[in-house]
Amino acid sequence: MSETQPSAHIGIIGGSGLYQIDGLTDVQEFYPDTPWGKPSDALIVGSLNGERLAFLPRHGRGHRISPTDLPVRANIYALKMLGVAWVLAVSAVGSMKEEIVPLDLVVPDQIFDRTLGRTNSFFGDSAGIVVHTAFAQPFCETLRPVVFEEASQSGARQVHNGGTYICIEGPQFSTLAESQIYRSWGVDIIGMTAIPEAKLAREAEMHYVTLAAATDYDCWYAGHTSVTVEMVIANLNKNTMRAKQIIANVVQRIGALERESSTNKNFEWRCGCANALQNAIVTDRQLILPQTVQKLGLLLKKYF
Repeated sequence: MSETQPSAHIGIIGGSGLYQIDGLTDVQEFYPDTPWGKPSDALIVGSLNGERLAFLPRHGRGHRISPTDLPVRANIYALKMLGVAWVLAVSAVGSMKEEIVPLDLVVPDQIFDRTLGRTNSFFGDSAGIVVHTAFAQPFCETLRPVVFEEASQSGARQVHNGGTYICIEGPQFSTLAESQIYRSWGVDIIGMTAIPEAKLAREAEMHYVTLAAATDYDCWYAGHTSVTVEMVIANLNKNTMRAKQIIANVVQRIGALERESSTNKNFEWRCGCANALQNAIVTDRQLILPQTVQKLGLLLKKYF
């Protein structure tokens, strides 16, 4: 690891099957202590087509950490420490609709939370501060169209624009009864990692989007009643190269977007991600303890 802390403005969180980014130069590793412990693995920081990015394998290299046990607060905070403002998270999902065929890509616009006991806020643990962030649009509406456009040029059979990602606890796959009920709710894809990642990214004022790769039909589908790890991994491997190319293109688009926003006085953001806490802190500032501000400094400093 480098003696100096690297920096990056784009973060890539790799899900199952995506454990590295090709083409990075000036590579450094960053494995910090955060107020919530260590992240899943060292963040690999480097330059890709002139843009600085940090890559984090969500489950650790070698896929060592179960969805329930992911240190998501440490992961998001570690990215924040580097200066990351944009996060593209790649996730493997099951399809809940016949028209979303395995190997299709989905850029969801909604989440339904069915997790059971995950810590989903930086502002818990009796911190003495109450923060209510808006989450009606859980994915960044500035970045999401960019990801959809680039995914649509990737050669995938079909890329679905929008849809609801239902996040379950896992690590077990759904029962048939659960799968059928979820389908009756109208959800589009099912996975285990978007929560609390998306919620914490919003609290960290990051532009966050999920690129979901369908690996299977969930067990609801007739003739496809058994979702196996072998099936999931085989389809993940087929999508890995495509995901890497999408990432490379999205990284370039983010750089162009940042340059346009800094030079065009008429530029308008489609989202409020970068100022998500501006009107969300409801606790009287005078009652917030100094140690709380110190612990959450990266998140709160611009408001104190």
